[in-house]
Amino acid sequence: MSEPQQRDNLVEVRELSVDFSSGTEIIHAVEKVSFDIRRGETLALVGESGSGKSVTANSILRLLPYPSARHPSGSIRYGDQDLLRIPESKLRRIRGNRIAMVFQEPMTSLNPLHSIEKQIGEVLALHKGLQGQAARKRTLELLELVGIPDPLTRLASYPHELSGGQRQRVMIAMALACEPELLIADEPTTALDVTVQLKILDLLRDLQARLGMALLLITHDLNLVRRIAHRVCVMQRGCIVEQGDCESLFRAPQHPYTRELLGAEPRGKPADNPAGPPLLEVQDLRVWFPIKKGVFRRTVDHVKAVDGIDFSLPQGQTLGIVGESGSGKSTLGLAILRLIESRGSIRFEGKTLNGMTQSQVRPLRREMQVVFQDPYGSLSPRLSVGQIVGEGLDIHGICDRAEQEQRIVEALVEVGLDPETRNRYPHEFSGGQRQRIAIARALVLKPALILLDEPTSALDRSVQRQVVELLRHLQTKYNLTYLFISHDLSVVRALSHHLMVIRQGKVVEQGPAQEVFSAPRHSYTKQLLEAALMAPADALE
Repeated sequence: MSEPQQRDNLVEVRELSVDFSSGTEIIHAVEKVSFDIRRGETLALVGESGSGKSVTANSILRLLPYPSARHPSGSIRYGDQDLLRIPESKLRRIRGNRIAMVFQEPMTSLNPLHSIEKQIGEVLALHKGLQGQAARKRTLELLELVGIPDPLTRLASYPHELSGGQRQRVMIAMALACEPELLIADEPTTALDVTVQLKILDLLRDLQARLGMALLLITHDLNLVRRIAHRVCVMQRGCIVEQGDCESLFRAPQHPYTRELLGAEPRGKPADNPAGPPLLEVQDLRVWFPIKKGVFRRTVDHVKAVDGIDFSLPQGQTLGIVGESGSGKSTLGLAILRLIESRGSIRFEGKTLNGMTQSQVRPLRREMQVVFQDPYGSLSPRLSVGQIVGEGLDIHGICDRAEQEQRIVEALVEVGLDPETRNRYPHEFSGGQRQRIAIARALVLKPALILLDEPTSALDRSVQRQVVELLRHLQTKYNLTYLFISHDLSVVRALSHHLMVIRQGKVVEQGPAQEVFSAPRHSYTKQLLEAALMAPADALE
């Protein structure tokens, strides 16, 4: 992107340090960081989880957990004020007004008990004094500005009634309510599909141009940085190791860590496994949810989440399933595992699952395992890692205690974890380690099929690459069969032998993954590839 016309500094961060105290231990999270945010520009802070990006950004508005957090050194100048030292009463007039923030996960940032109108109205009442019709008019303007379709009907909606992209747009509308000079966006597109990511990026870029605001973007997604940033600061272990204009940094990175980040994209070819006989066969699979209305709750229509899907998956191969949120990907996976009702035919290892009772399906579940998107949410915080991994062995009554312990140790070693840590709890591990625990839990039962539902979307690129390589290694070693659901096409490409593209419950394109990536036929597939910055002719290696 071209540099903005104005080069004067809006915010100046100098020698900023952040320490956290935990009992007698002091953690140095950020150490003497300095950078400027210029008026009208986009500055990206990039780095892996734990590098200090969000801590640095939250320091600007003093959103850290004080007093356990403190600043041993540094200043943050905004105009003639040092934001680290002004009274809370003055900062409150700046926070959400002149400097606003959009957080990573809108579902946890929006109040589930309040309507969209009320939540945006609170900001307008607090900072602008707007009430009643004036507030409603401004709320509608903001929803229209951020591209919410039919905004009038959305005023009474609650966050759970909106898609992920719509919730993020509402968060942006709240942040823009007071027309801030600086918008801090902390991983604003991490949980979104590639096409929705592209729309949110275009929206931010457009709003920035129209309102003349500066944007501080916190992210680990370098594709996103390449699209929108003017300048980049690369953070590692609490320090800025490199900063410069975006074009120069991508063309000729100077620091080894920057080069490592740029080379961390998941790559390589899928596991070189021969295709065996069909392990899973699906014909005309349908999952329709009834829409009921009236006093007697009569069914007036259906939401066709999965609508007539067919495929056959050979043993030892990976089928990548891609599409936007709401396309039916996860619903399809749940139906195959018989976790929701469906119609059509599902055959697994030659057995027809349709018509089986849950008690009849239960013995087959050890052959069909699942790894979910959020390892922290899917691992019980009350169980140790050893108990989590061994739970399936207990449920299925597999082997005695001594052998169970041995299998748990073997599974943890297999996924690259120290078995001595098996008495620790999930919160004591990083995101990538927690996902390895989830994989070990599935692997310990020696299944034939593993459903992987967005298993890398919450992870940094370098950790994603490690998990992809682990999955590929395990598939080769044990001839595993994967159903891989994801919106991240670079990860899908690195793992999948076959590809299926779903839109609104229907398959729009499927075939050998390499062929679909190199020569997509359907316009929707082309749109997905373009949004992910993946030219069809890109090499696989």
